[in-house]
Amino acid sequence: MEIILLEHVEKLGKMGDKVTVKTGYARNYLLPQKKALRATEANLAVYEKQKAALEAHNKGLLDAASAKAEALKGFNAVLIRQAAETGQLYGSVTIRDIAAAIKEAGFDVERRCVYLEKPIKDLGVYEVKLNLHPEVSQTILVNVARTDDDAKKQAKAFSAE
Repeated sequence: MEIILLEHVEKLGKMGDKVTVKTGYARNYLLPQKKALRATEANLAVYEKQKAALEAHNKGLLDAASAKAEALKGFNAVLIRQAAETGQLYGSVTIRDIAAAIKEAGFDVERRCVYLEKPIKDLGVYEVKLNLHPEVSQTILVNVARTDDDAKKQAKAFSAE
């Protein structure tokens, strides 16, 4: 299915690009999320009329994401969890836990912005990527420890590396 992108979509294209995607991806994600329009003559005309407003809206989103990334620079989240003597957690730290810790610190970051390749299952300090906008990302540190004292020791050891 041919579509016109209304905003920058990572790994697909920039705003205004005419791309071909699978029908399910377009119908189930891009069209309902208002990220694209079907590439018909009528929709091309609608896009050309709204182009300036869409560019201004996307510029605003980019500026907000850049400001949020700047505020999150150097942010460290400490998560206290129970673990075995070997350092393996009784459970795991997921995207939901990290997003909740960031929100608790006063930053408005949605769960879908947090990127983890796999859940965290051991004690330690981890770098976690936040995709705040397709063009803006920020890396934060997540310190998973048994107690606050252990978290301080781990943070000191990680910064020494």
